This record gives sequence, C-alpha cells and structure tokens, in this order.
Amino acid sequence: MTHRSYIALLRKDDGTDFGVNFPDFPGCISAGSTLEEARQMAQEALEAHVSWMVEDGEEVPPPTALDAIMADSENRDGVAILVDLKQPDERVVRVNITLPQKALELIDEAAEAAGQTRSGFILRAAQVAAKSRHAVIRGSAKAKAAKSVARKGRSKAKI
Repeated sequence: MTHRSYIALLRKDDGTDFGVNFPDFPGCISAGSTLEEARQMAQEALEAHVSWMVEDGEEVPPPTALDAIMADSENRDGVAILVDLKQPDERVVRVNITLPQKALELIDEAAEAAGQTRSGFILRAAQVAAKSRHAVIRGSAKAKAAKSVARKGRSKAKI
C-alpha cells in the first residue's frame, strides 16, 4: 500500500460549513459542518478523486510542497491540513467481458445516472458485492463460533 500526504486547504465564512479543496487536484472539493467532518469528507473526496483518475488512466501527481501552494495568492486565505492518501499498489488492467445486451444497457443507464463511467460503475458494484459477501461470511463465522461456545457451555453444564 502506498501512502502519500496531500495538502488540503480549509476555508470557512460566517454561517457556512467548512469548505475543503486540494490544489493538486483541481475540482476535488468537499465540505463538512464540523472541522472533523470536513477532514473525514476530504479524505473520502481525495480517495475517490484519485481512484477515478487511475481508472481513467491519468497519472496521479506527486504532492506539491506547502511553500509552492501558499505562493499562489488564491491559496493564502486557506488553512493547510495534510490528508493521507492510502492507495493499493495496483495497476489498471483492461478486461473483456461478455454480457447480454439488456444487462449492458442497464449498466450504462445506471452508470450515467450515477455520473460514473461503465468501468467505474462495475468496479464499485463489485466492491459493494465483495464487502457484502465478506460481511455475510464473517457474520456466518461469528454465528458458528457462538453456537460452538454455546454447545461447549451446555456440555460442561451436563457434567
């Protein structure tokens, strides 16, 4: 896993939420009603933005130094915070899959409605399915362990 820290700039005007942007990633913005929420949302925004860049075959830039970011007069009103980017060391691989025409049309419609590419939509659907399956397996293992403990407890009681 690769770890990099990027500078995010926090801003807050009276009566507004905390706004966050990343000078290294134009268009990567977030907000939060509290400072902690803004930091968490910034982490999620950065990870999502970078994953979409990788998915689209774009190169992820190295972090820019604080001095260089603050040299831009538009950044001077922001408070700099570091946001970690945890990225698996993966390369993107092109694959061919065969699907029924209707299924592909449904995927494309859902991807467009979600503002995603077809590949991004399929990737996210697979991640959700894998997490769900992992939770079911983990839950099943916990249930088996609980039954085993309960059986052992009953057998001890009979002795």
